[in-house]
Amino acid sequence: MFKKHNISTPVAFVINMAMAYVAYMLCRIEYVAENWSALGSSLFANPLSGLLAGSLKFDTSAILYTNILYALMMLLPLHYKESRLWQKAAKWLFVMVNGIAIAANLADSVYFRYTGKRTTMSVLQEFENEGNMGSILGAEVINHWYLFMLGIVMIYLLWKLYVMPSSRANKKRNYILYYTANTLVFVLYIPLTIAGMRGGFTHAVRPITISNANQYVSHPKEAAAILNTPFSLIRTTGKKSFKDPGYAITEIDDTYTALHNGNSQSVPNKKNVVVLIVESFGREYVEEGFAPFVKSLEQGSLTFDYSYANGRKSIDGMPSILSSIPMFVEPFFLTPASLNNVSGLAGELGKIGYSTAFFHGAENGSMGFEAFAKATGFKKYYGRTEYNADKRFDGDDDFDGTWAIWDEPFLQFYAQKMTEMQQPFMTAVFTASSHHPFNVPDKYADIYKDDDKNSIHRCIRYTDMAIRKFFETARKQAWYNNTVFVLTCDHTNGFDSDMYNTDLGLYAAPLIIFDPTGEVVKPERRHGVAQQIDIMPTVLSLTGYNKPYIAFGQDLTKTNDEATWAVSYNNGIYQFVKGDYFLQFDGRKVTGFYDFKQDPLLKNNVIGKAKQDSMLRTLKAVIADYMKRMENNQLVVK
Repeated sequence: MFKKHNISTPVAFVINMAMAYVAYMLCRIEYVAENWSALGSSLFANPLSGLLAGSLKFDTSAILYTNILYALMMLLPLHYKESRLWQKAAKWLFVMVNGIAIAANLADSVYFRYTGKRTTMSVLQEFENEGNMGSILGAEVINHWYLFMLGIVMIYLLWKLYVMPSSRANKKRNYILYYTANTLVFVLYIPLTIAGMRGGFTHAVRPITISNANQYVSHPKEAAAILNTPFSLIRTTGKKSFKDPGYAITEIDDTYTALHNGNSQSVPNKKNVVVLIVESFGREYVEEGFAPFVKSLEQGSLTFDYSYANGRKSIDGMPSILSSIPMFVEPFFLTPASLNNVSGLAGELGKIGYSTAFFHGAENGSMGFEAFAKATGFKKYYGRTEYNADKRFDGDDDFDGTWAIWDEPFLQFYAQKMTEMQQPFMTAVFTASSHHPFNVPDKYADIYKDDDKNSIHRCIRYTDMAIRKFFETARKQAWYNNTVFVLTCDHTNGFDSDMYNTDLGLYAAPLIIFDPTGEVVKPERRHGVAQQIDIMPTVLSLTGYNKPYIAFGQDLTKTNDEATWAVSYNNGIYQFVKGDYFLQFDGRKVTGFYDFKQDPLLKNNVIGKAKQDSMLRTLKAVIADYMKRMENNQLVVK
């Protein structure tokens, strides 16, 4: 409709940029629709005006950043830009850049269910060394063909509806008027685009980041609907993850420190330590009966009513479980701080003569696990390469075709390899089968059938069976009765109950500590809070470890239920749970405070209630100590 009129280049630019806004908003609608069960029920409890205002702010920033070259081509006060060839190049650039943005937004709507947030640069780093991404992406295109078609249609419409300015290259032009008008437009555009990129006009406005999205919603998980993926990628590129928050010493509880002095009078008991990190094995699946063996294992173990993961991705789980380092801001071993001196269960127990080994059935080097295991003290690493070389097993026949060796055979390999190790040993295994694309071996397809409610359920049942068979084999080994077993998940995945779809419930993870003899761990269901970063100090205590070390968690054997706590970081918000309460903090102010036991769906925000201040002081102390140690390379005792 515009082509019949005499459209100037600046006017055409404005119309086309408006089309980009429409595209971003359509992608957002699709994003929410794709994740309606996670976002829709609570998102629209917020004022619609606020949701729109927030969305436009972040879309403006992303559109201005990604279209900066296009803007220069359209607005530079040069009459050469009016040529047909120049304008065709500008059109190609506009469609290409915004087409990529559309594809990123649509693809990210699928990934949200696994991370609970918009994709950042750390996610791309997480998978940069994976060789199977082509097949995974191909499978996702097939499974979500409608998104692929939507993307094609939207990009086609960008091309079809694009407004070309009227060509004046061969017409007489008043160059004085032309350059005066175009220079004025360009000069006006510069401050407007800077303000749009930053998120505001005033000098006091800091450039907006992903955490600013929380001001428009009630819960951090909803921030994903306000943000867009290009903005999240741009704002997390090359950013410093850790810095001193600058809290005054009077504000924080200076009694907290990650330094654990150990009991120099203690005598190590040389108990073996076996840690099972089970992919996506959230507490919900255990409680709802999808993992009957693990549920039965709880009966003879030390467990907690409220146990939590410290992150939402596999690369968050490794440092939390094995080195007592929670995920704050960005995954630890995707940041420069990963080059710090760092230890963990393997490193500390290795100091007193333990053999150590890490097991993961994927390609060696996958997810950076091998590098992290080596950095934290594991002397041996067993991956798909070592499994294939073991003639007792079927090698590539046991590969799931996407990620790793199926859990059942790999856990048998794990048990057999420990029998060959010198005691005492400390080992950890990271399973893989309860992972997208949620398949099970062909021979179990009729036993563990797909669940219309949640596809991961079949994988959870299969992995639970694999864990049962692992323990059946382990019981026959000479090392079994001299071993403390720890079972947890790397992170949660999906949900069926609303209680597990809250900002706190999304971190609900099993934490099971099992001693077959009951010598060092008495079976008990404690009513307190526990978290993954408590595993390292607790296990070191159970083995009688007597040297000082750094761990951000607590020794649960020496902490009563009223004093235990858990931390996490959710879309720019620090979360802290202790006793009956759950606190959310954006680094400057408290944004949420809930009595989560009486209000499990977190509907009643009671900011200002008693205990908030003491919890905040403790949380600030944890953050301050964490940032100081990351910045100053103080993660080990020298």
